[in-house]
Amino acid sequence: MTLRLSWLVAGGLLAVSLCGGAYSADTGYYAVQPGDSLAISVWKEPDLASPIVLVRPDGTFSFPLVGQIDARGKNVMDLQQTLTDRLRKYISDPVVSVTVQEIKGNKVYVIGQVQKPGEFIVNPRVDVMQALSMAGGTTPFASLGSIIILRRSGTTQTALPFHYNDVAKGKDLEQNIELQSGDIVVVP
Repeated sequence: MTLRLSWLVAGGLLAVSLCGGAYSADTGYYAVQPGDSLAISVWKEPDLASPIVLVRPDGTFSFPLVGQIDARGKNVMDLQQTLTDRLRKYISDPVVSVTVQEIKGNKVYVIGQVQKPGEFIVNPRVDVMQALSMAGGTTPFASLGSIIILRRSGTTQTALPFHYNDVAKGKDLEQNIELQSGDIVVVP
């Protein structure tokens, strides 16, 4: 039993490390986002295998016997533990496996004077310069000293300044922040 559990934990860690996405510097793991697809299975319980579970826009998903699970801010190991705890009411010693099948929830947006404005799925971490590169770079009409990053936290939105030329010259590199899911880079 211990060897099997060790392999499952190692497999879970590998799955988390390969997924990328909304990486949390606090935990070192990918945080599941709305829009992501998960695969969930319970060892020796084929009726509880769910090849695709979509994390809804409110950050929750449903699973047989346990009902609704809140995935906001949780990584794969957190979800495995939650499902295991809830399934213990019905199954003795459940072994739950959760893997991220498709990452679609970790998006940033680049708009304005760039070659290819739009939404970009980022895995695992992207800073402002990398996002601008993903958007094909700026146009000749871009105001490089007036770029801002719009970040929402709950109901509050903040504008973070970004001076492209300073960062390109290696100055004020702290401006080249790691973008979070939902950030919008505006290039006027």
